Amino acid sequence: MRCSMQLRWTKPSKASLLLALSLMGQGAFGDQLPITDLHLSTVPRTEAERARIAAVIAPATDFTKAEAFEANQGGAGTVADPGDDTAFTLPPATLPFEKKLDFELGNALFAKLWVSSPSSTKASDGLGPLYNARSCQRCHVNDGRGHPPEHAEDDRTSMFLRLSVPAGDAPLSALEAYLAQLDGGKATPRTRPVPGYGGQLQDLALVGFAPEGRMEIAYQDIPVTLAGGEVVTLRQPTYSISNPGYGPLPDDLQTSPRIANPMIGLGLLEAIPSADILALADPEDRDGDGISGRPNLVWSRHFDAPMLGRFGWKAGEPTVEEQSAAAFHGDIGISSPLFPAPAGDCTAEQVDCLAAPHGAGDARGDEIDQTGMDLVTFYARNLAVPMRRDVDDPEVLRGKEMFSEAGCAACHTPKHVTARLTEGEDAPRSFQLIWPYTDLLLHDMGEGLADHRPEHRATGREWRTAPLWGIGLTARVSGPTSYLHDGRARTLLEAVLWHGGEAQGARDAVVEMPPEDRAALIRFLESL
Repeated sequence: MRCSMQLRWTKPSKASLLLALSLMGQGAFGDQLPITDLHLSTVPRTEAERARIAAVIAPATDFTKAEAFEANQGGAGTVADPGDDTAFTLPPATLPFEKKLDFELGNALFAKLWVSSPSSTKASDGLGPLYNARSCQRCHVNDGRGHPPEHAEDDRTSMFLRLSVPAGDAPLSALEAYLAQLDGGKATPRTRPVPGYGGQLQDLALVGFAPEGRMEIAYQDIPVTLAGGEVVTLRQPTYSISNPGYGPLPDDLQTSPRIANPMIGLGLLEAIPSADILALADPEDRDGDGISGRPNLVWSRHFDAPMLGRFGWKAGEPTVEEQSAAAFHGDIGISSPLFPAPAGDCTAEQVDCLAAPHGAGDARGDEIDQTGMDLVTFYARNLAVPMRRDVDDPEVLRGKEMFSEAGCAACHTPKHVTARLTEGEDAPRSFQLIWPYTDLLLHDMGEGLADHRPEHRATGREWRTAPLWGIGLTARVSGPTSYLHDGRARTLLEAVLWHGGEAQGARDAVVEMPPEDRAALIRFLESL
């Protein structure tokens, strides 16, 4: 049954009015969802442009040579690989000279170490009182991905646990009302922050405050035998919380481990038209290919309206600005115009935390004001994608063919074209052919990767297709090679072998590949 047949309220509401206004999409699924890109100022595509784009992003059929512009993963702004750990820290090659100062100022704020209040360093106070890191850079080292602790004494700075409990009979939020109308009886179960702990476990605290607890990880080895006799050992993590600082944890606690995502190409992902992403969705698997990606829908604090989720492991945030502001709020305890609470993620039960001194209310207003947020957003939006390596290498080309034949490209969509943007500062990301290898949709990845924690529309088995560009530089940029949402996979092959659910067929195809084809597939991934 088409969801649009169920859209009926007994009385008008903001959510239903927004839903009615949003039902203007196109295609089998897009006609039921909002496709307005509220965050972009765009020029509509002509029919000729649409035909041209369709031809350019069509799947590859010739694997004897690289495709045109394939090395330029990030479009015209792609930067040369410097050969060191700074590969993810560079502005796009097309960034105008007059905007480079904004980029550097944003970088400075991204790396700044925040301090507690009160402090003589007025522009830097407001940390905590409970937090996970003192700066953005502490989680995203070299703007790369995070990793789980490598031993008992290692810190957890670039990884944390999201927390929630079932919402029960709590009143519906605007987003929940919207999704209830849209999805009816199939709506994803609702959640709420944990009383006394909030939405994530904060394992660091200022002097005089107790941390919320410590994330503990235990691994169990799982051997997997591949065609050709190779045995790969996967590690199955189990998570627990020791030393809870604010009372007993509830029996219905939901947790989700998350490592920090790499920062490159975010502005380009933000500029892909929502209509293009929704056109890839097939939640009922009408084409029978076993792939049924669907979009996450989230509530934008900036626009006070539902938007397509793009960022985070479950596509829980709609824009780079909102992803950045949410991280300031939850990870560091820094208030901003979008998250004005100066105590960060502290809950009503954490009375001392709420009453602690903070940095809001001075000349900045919030602990990071809108000017500061604009600079951080500009920086995060303009971290360039490095150039591909070895695109013409015969083994890499064979691996690309294996990637296609195994069905990996059904979710890891290789190519997109960004919207044509009207704002001058958006020129570096306007109308660019990019190669992120993602559809930005949610997919059921099976029980092995399930966290059993819903997030907006995402279920406990669904994850956003992670972009693959830059993944071959992980060791050089980030040090430890940790893949998937919780870093359990130590190699790219381990990451593939954890795929289940909609990706089970692709995973099994890799298992059954002759060893030389499997090695070529990994070589291809390492070239991205």
